[in-house]
Amino acid sequence: MEPAGALNVGSVARVMKNMGLHHLVLVNPQCDRLGEEARLMAVHASDILEQAEEVPTLPDALKGCQRAIATTARSRSLESPLETPRQALPWLITADEKTALIFGREDRGLSNEELNHAHRFVTIPSNPDYSALNLAQSVAVCAYELYQHQYESVSPITAEYLSKKATLENLEGYYQHLEQTLLNIGYLYPHTVNARMEKIRRLYQRAQLTEEEVALLRGILGQMDWKTQHFSATHSQNQKSTS
Repeated sequence: MEPAGALNVGSVARVMKNMGLHHLVLVNPQCDRLGEEARLMAVHASDILEQAEEVPTLPDALKGCQRAIATTARSRSLESPLETPRQALPWLITADEKTALIFGREDRGLSNEELNHAHRFVTIPSNPDYSALNLAQSVAVCAYELYQHQYESVSPITAEYLSKKATLENLEGYYQHLEQTLLNIGYLYPHTVNARMEKIRRLYQRAQLTEEEVALLRGILGQMDWKTQHFSATHSQNQKSTS
């Protein structure tokens, strides 16, 4: 919103490119986004400056957006609570919608009227003795949180883990095996087995087991089954010997 410093705008473009963001909209800018100072700070992100939109008002910038979050340093009697970037920003990318993150002017932020265009409000926690962040720093913090959320969702580690998740068929086989074993050892009873197994299933669903983990658990059940059968056979023999 009305950025005054070309150095700041260039720095914003650079951090946007660092964090995988590309759509920059400048509302009534008070500086030259394509000037030498902006390009100097943008370094290899001049393409973001060149492709940036310039619009006269905030409503123009928000056309087509379904969700918007505004940054602000204080509550200013807002009815909605202030949230941290980590709490609120994932909301912008959890739906397949056009969304916006709004930053205010370097010297005075956003007005109350401008804040009314947002659904949620973000503040960046900082040292109360010197809490003022400049525009580029604020964008950097928020862009980092957005990138981290996206990265965690689609990281190679996560993708590899998801590829190893147990199939529903294997999970169902494990649940049936577990149910029978727990009935055999007297932990479950026929009249309560369904209710108990629902709770057990929910527990395992939260764990998101892999194929290897299901195999490990079934191995434990197999050993329990063998031990139970061995104990029963030994106990029966002992009873016969005693009689």
